[in-house]
Amino acid sequence: MGHGVGKKLHEEPSIPNFGEPGKGPVLQNGMTLAIEPMVNLSTWEVQFLADGWTVVTKDGGPSAHFEHTVAIVNGKPEILTQ
Repeated sequence: MGHGVGKKLHEEPSIPNFGEPGKGPVLQNGMTLAIEPMVNLSTWEVQFLADGWTVVTKDGGPSAHFEHTVAIVNGKPEILTQ
């Protein structure tokens, strides 16, 4: 799940990596968001480890997780990370 970025690292809105097109949060100029896809070779079901930060698939299958920070400028996304 992605999230807003502001004075705190994790802020609203929550940005899901799944769902029906056109049903999520409305993006507006000035928003800064972390987009965090997770690609799994096995199940889509995940769990947090005891450290409260690390996310793994429930069946232990291979996965990759990465993050990009995006700002909405003049109605268009501008990728801030590379």
